[in-house]
Amino acid sequence: MKPLKLDTMTRIIIPTLLLLMLGSSRAESRPNILLLLTDDQGYADLGCHGNKDINTPTIDRFAEEGVEFTRFYVSPVCAPTRASLMTGRYNYRTGVTDTWFGRATMAAEEFTLAEALKSAGYATGLFGKWHLGDTYPYRPEDQGFDEVLMHRGGGIGQPSDPPGSSYFDPLLFHNGTMKKFPGYCMDVYTDAVVQFIETNKNKPFFAYLATNTPHSPLQVSDAYADPYREKGLAEETAKVYGMITNIDDNFGRVLAKLDELNLTENTIVIYMSDNGPRVFNEDRFTGTLRGAKTQVFEGGIRAPFFMRWPERLEAGRKIETIAAHIDVMPTLLDACEVESPRNGGLDGISLLPLMRDAEIDWPSRALFFQWHRGDEPTSYRNFAAVTQKHKLMQNQNHHKENAPMKFELFDLQNDPEESADIADRHPETAAKMKADYDKWFADVGATRGFGPLPSWIGTPHENPMVLTQQDRRGAEGWGNGNYHPNAFWPIRVMTNGEYTCTARFYAPLESKGRVFLKIGDRVFSEPVGRGASERTFEHVDLKEDDSTITAWAKLDDQNVSPRFLDIELKSRD
Repeated sequence: MKPLKLDTMTRIIIPTLLLLMLGSSRAESRPNILLLLTDDQGYADLGCHGNKDINTPTIDRFAEEGVEFTRFYVSPVCAPTRASLMTGRYNYRTGVTDTWFGRATMAAEEFTLAEALKSAGYATGLFGKWHLGDTYPYRPEDQGFDEVLMHRGGGIGQPSDPPGSSYFDPLLFHNGTMKKFPGYCMDVYTDAVVQFIETNKNKPFFAYLATNTPHSPLQVSDAYADPYREKGLAEETAKVYGMITNIDDNFGRVLAKLDELNLTENTIVIYMSDNGPRVFNEDRFTGTLRGAKTQVFEGGIRAPFFMRWPERLEAGRKIETIAAHIDVMPTLLDACEVESPRNGGLDGISLLPLMRDAEIDWPSRALFFQWHRGDEPTSYRNFAAVTQKHKLMQNQNHHKENAPMKFELFDLQNDPEESADIADRHPETAAKMKADYDKWFADVGATRGFGPLPSWIGTPHENPMVLTQQDRRGAEGWGNGNYHPNAFWPIRVMTNGEYTCTARFYAPLESKGRVFLKIGDRVFSEPVGRGASERTFEHVDLKEDDSTITAWAKLDDQNVSPRFLDIELKSRD
């Protein structure tokens, strides 16, 4: 082989080196991202939004250092917001319709913000609440996150959580392994975020700090609650405000770490909440917004949203243009110069041009929000269509499916309190927005349907697998072991082989009886003694297929459902 001439080497090698250097430089110049999402914090739960009782100095100062969207919308409850945040798509497209009974599981083929950023060289970490699936292939570590510290389900202390966990010294899952962490949950997450930033300070990172506070159960130290008790606030309000002040302190710790490492200028920091507040007492300040969590009034779907990027965005700007959770992913991908995900179909748009130029010609659009209990959404039930000027909504059947419907139209620009229904005065506007909603509902419902998403059994990614009440379908309630004859877990057996299945109960059984295991049409049973807390079925043969599984104990005078069902592949066929 002849040696390359110098001019040939120059033409081949030097451009290649330049491209490699340019690619490396581009990756290093991409902004870091810190996304802080709180749980059940209302729009008015901040000093900067007029709350004179609450102490949030870090967030208040942060609000002045970046750009604020004063009309930023989210879903009425948490899991749907989280699905939209991670995908840039309306939650109904992702399989997420609700917060429990398997309805909060996001389809595995959805391409997440974490996957997009990871493909561009970002280190990715989730700290706190995921609430989009607890089993493979729906966990955050299956959806683009390198580092994961999380609780299961919708919150600490719920039936999907390990027994004995609390906001203090919680049992959390670190990259899939359960461990007790000393300290208060929000402090623990923040410690992990600070360490994650320190570890990845020399490469772009995406840190998703998703708190489970100030969601109930209202657990916080007296050091945080006492100052609000001393103001004469009700106990629940004092605890909620104390939890938010704790968030404020921890937010300050993360911002200080960015300062310490000289990362502040080129780090995008977003502070937002997932839905409106759960109002326990009348003394919880809600400003002028009507409604609360679960409702589609402004108080249920308006959220604080602040974004700071000192290197690129002017501080102190307030933008009144409507925006929503679906816009976060396209905005961040635009800022990071990362291509849109492989499955496309984003519903949101990048807000970056609007943040950079207040005079830009911005397209008008309608945003849509809906939530209610049930396996599938029902047309018109607890929905809102929002434009820059108007809102059409219907929430009379919020809790009762068959309640009479009433469509209401509000002029949000002149009546942000939603005090006057103008549907009768502007029937053409109401009809147009209703038609837009009809088109949207049909479109998002046709994406994949709303059937149950199965846990994938018998993979090396999660063996054994623990099925919890969070993902059990067909039940009418949870958390107490009540028997539900139609309850089941959807599963997809990925490997032919021999399995063990262990039903673990809420409490020791009060009498002897038999434990039943039903897989598809096959039923197994084993005797169980009084006082037993679990029963294992050995040598269960499973074949690759989609199926259902359930278990229960039949005792002398009652049937009892398990809290957990463990399934482990022991040997392959």
